[in-house]
Amino acid sequence: MTDAPPPLPLRLADALSEAAGGLAALCALLVVLLMLALVLGRLVGIGSVKLQDAVLWLNAAMVMLGLGHALKHGRHVRIDAFAARWPARTRARVELFGLAFFLLPFCAALFWLSLDYVALGWSIRERSASTGGLPGLYLAKSLLPLGSLLLALQGLAELLRRWPVAFGGRA
Repeated sequence: MTDAPPPLPLRLADALSEAAGGLAALCALLVVLLMLALVLGRLVGIGSVKLQDAVLWLNAAMVMLGLGHALKHGRHVRIDAFAARWPARTRARVELFGLAFFLLPFCAALFWLSLDYVALGWSIRERSASTGGLPGLYLAKSLLPLGSLLLALQGLAELLRRWPVAFGGRA
């Protein structure tokens, strides 16, 4: 007997996490290439504040866009020393607790607390504080609420995925 495909909201959350994870991977590649350019530039005595800003902002994009993807694929930080020996139902219940009482409130707090910070950056069209740096720092700051939304969405999907295991008929 085959399992039914996941409901549409779970598939959409997963697809969004995969797309954001793909962008995060692209950012990682760009960070490596730009770091190589920075190192080679330093070897010949050429520095670039713009490249340094780009590396920093792409690194931030990589992290914030990759959070939901990491959660979806179980690549997040977890402590499995005890959980490896627990039955599936107990593991699912502990994960539900962590998602509901730690991850989702963290995402809500990050989203809420970043809004004024991001809005101020947008209102003044904030740029790099470094002389000769990149314009558009407000765009990089916008990754804070975006990343928290992506992580919360995947967190909700994971919560819905574990609910039947924790409280349903299958264990």
